[in-house]
Amino acid sequence: MTRIDAKFAALNAEGKKAFVAYVMAGDPDYDTSLEIVKGLPGAGVDVIELGLPFTDPMADGPTIQAAGQRALDAGMTLKKTLALATEFRKTDDTTPIVLMGYYNPIYSMGVPAFLEAATAAGIDGLIVVDLPPEEDAELCLPAQAAGLNFIRLATPTTDDKRLPKVLQNTSGFVYYVSITGITGAAEAQAGDVAPEVARIKGQTDLPVIVGFGIKTPDTAQAIAGVADGAVVGSAIVSQIASGKPVAEVLAYVKTLSDGAHRA
Repeated sequence: MTRIDAKFAALNAEGKKAFVAYVMAGDPDYDTSLEIVKGLPGAGVDVIELGLPFTDPMADGPTIQAAGQRALDAGMTLKKTLALATEFRKTDDTTPIVLMGYYNPIYSMGVPAFLEAATAAGIDGLIVVDLPPEEDAELCLPAQAAGLNFIRLATPTTDDKRLPKVLQNTSGFVYYVSITGITGAAEAQAGDVAPEVARIKGQTDLPVIVGFGIKTPDTAQAIAGVADGAVVGSAIVSQIASGKPVAEVLAYVKTLSDGAHRA
């Protein structure tokens, strides 16, 4: 059982929904980023999604793109991202960390070397947005053999014919993208999301977590209410981008987690 499996089992036992927070590793700099990540569990975050900075983030909107660029400008790399996770694990051995990003930096390091380093750093799962199921032999299957969950995205355009392929070899949870388009765009609507979550749950026992377009505690509550949890990324990254002190960023995250946990 991975930390992700254990976390969802514990939440389920308490009758609670999950709150997942995304931040870009190294944004705006290594030390501030580490301080924020260390503070997320205390702000009610159940699972941390740690963004891997990349020069060509095609699925991300302007907010996440800018965060990645700030991190890269500050010298962030894949190795430093894993170092940040290692540092976090010194004081927290239970909160799951999912590394989210693109395949190129992993490919450049080499899959075996990356998986060894990621497991040593305490990474629990991977979301690699540009590796489709057809490429499972590339990273998905080796990652699962190394004990990592490989988490896949399903979208409003993932039809019933495609869905079984997307769910194949997926573990940990399914990340449902609530809207078409890039991150940080339109607001998620629970009425649109509910039947899609039900459709996915008809084909898998995995938790279904919904992200994209969640910016307020009320939306987090509404979305978590029709799924197994909610993910917030761009809205948190915007707080970091505005230069707010870490304590204010974490206070904002707490309002969102409270919303999701009310569901």
